[in-house]
Amino acid sequence: MHCALYTAGTCRSCQWLEKPYPQQLTDKQHHLQSLLAGRDVAQWLEPLAGEQSAFRNKAKMVVSGSVERPLLGMLHRDGTAVDLGACPLYPASFEPMFVVLKSFIARAGLTPYNVARKRGELKYLLLTESTHSGGVMLRFVLRSDSKLAQLRAALPWLQQQLPQLRVISANIQPVHMAIMEGEREIPLTEQQALEEQFNQVPLYIRPQSFFQTNPQVAAKLYATARDWVRGLGIDSMWDLFCGVGGFGLHCAQPETRLTGIEISAEAIACARQSAETLGLQHVSFQALDSTRFATAEGSVPQLVLVNPPRRGIGQALCDYLNQMAPDYILYSSCNAESMAKDIEGLPDYCIERVQLFDMFPHTAHYEVLTLLVRH
Repeated sequence: MHCALYTAGTCRSCQWLEKPYPQQLTDKQHHLQSLLAGRDVAQWLEPLAGEQSAFRNKAKMVVSGSVERPLLGMLHRDGTAVDLGACPLYPASFEPMFVVLKSFIARAGLTPYNVARKRGELKYLLLTESTHSGGVMLRFVLRSDSKLAQLRAALPWLQQQLPQLRVISANIQPVHMAIMEGEREIPLTEQQALEEQFNQVPLYIRPQSFFQTNPQVAAKLYATARDWVRGLGIDSMWDLFCGVGGFGLHCAQPETRLTGIEISAEAIACARQSAETLGLQHVSFQALDSTRFATAEGSVPQLVLVNPPRRGIGQALCDYLNQMAPDYILYSSCNAESMAKDIEGLPDYCIERVQLFDMFPHTAHYEVLTLLVRH
């Protein structure tokens, strides 16, 4: 992938860009194998990859510059702004939207937030595109609600210019810290869920729900989990840290008893909407802490699927999984190092199968799916 920003030295986020892509995959696989070197692995599967450019469905743009000439991109530690409108990780549809959004910022009088001076209103623009419908979700992250009236008044012009906008909202983030968003979300359109679809499974993205940034590889990840689980012949499962329900909804068959747990109420609303669309009758999604739910629940499913944040599932949940002893644990991880540590805390389980999914080309990051079977 060629990137003018990388060549110019203004953005080095893709730290492995100069490394040939086959070598990137080899290095990631070696890293994963080294982390699990102390455990027997029955089956290593070949890494799965997708496109090397234009694969991101999401842009998180720091807004800087002036209201007349805003920049959309990132800030270096010294405060230098870099415009990332032409970043080759984004699909071709994004750059024309960025051009229109810059004009909108000026038209609406949304003063970019100045970190050094702690002045201004517009901090971030968050953009998500559905690969299924081409619809777009746009979120304005503001320091306060003082510019909301101006934003609302100018919005019809923006919707006319960008008819693909389906969901628009404003998020209020008043804290002077590098925090992407605040708790308060203000809907600016009647529709507040963007429909996506992977492998004929409808999924919904709401403003404050997490969703994968590489749809092509995410679809392969969900499909692989589905195939592995169906090969086990189970009829009950938990999906912990379930997000919008992608894993559980792929794995559940009409007769499967599925319980999905996620701390985010927004994500649970999405999962419930998908389950209703699919007509699944034996599915329950609840907005709870996954560890607290598991350690308080009396019943034991045949399979527990975990998809935790980078910190992993932690010792408390590992201890409880050993105690409750489900037949299978399917672990999806965005941080193989924390996963390896968690697996060490599951001594009653052997590693049946491992596969790497390259969700983040040109970086050292990757996702991994591991099937654990009780001895």
